[in-house]
Amino acid sequence: MKRKVFFKILDREGFDRLRVQLEIDKRELINIVIQYESLIDNKWTAIIRYDIEHGFFHRDMMTPKGEKIKTPIDISDLKSATIFAEQDIKDKWEYYKQRYIKGLKK
Repeated sequence: MKRKVFFKILDREGFDRLRVQLEIDKRELINIVIQYESLIDNKWTAIIRYDIEHGFFHRDMMTPKGEKIKTPIDISDLKSATIFAEQDIKDKWEYYKQRYIKGLKK
């Protein structure tokens, strides 16, 4: 089994990034984690994560209190799920960050 991890920077300053983790076995994609992270208080903080950890594709929205709001997404093909997750984060990372920071102030 081969594991690939790489990052894509989302902003000009380099404070927001997309972490992509893929597991491949015999040329077949078997596991994915697509995560949006932001540098908050000099620490990389996970804000949104897409994965199949519980046997189904879903999005976890993190809260500053450590909670995870889980939303199932009906995509069974891992390649399509990867594309969906990456595009969603690229399109909405600023919204996700504002939502998270607003939660810090409560």
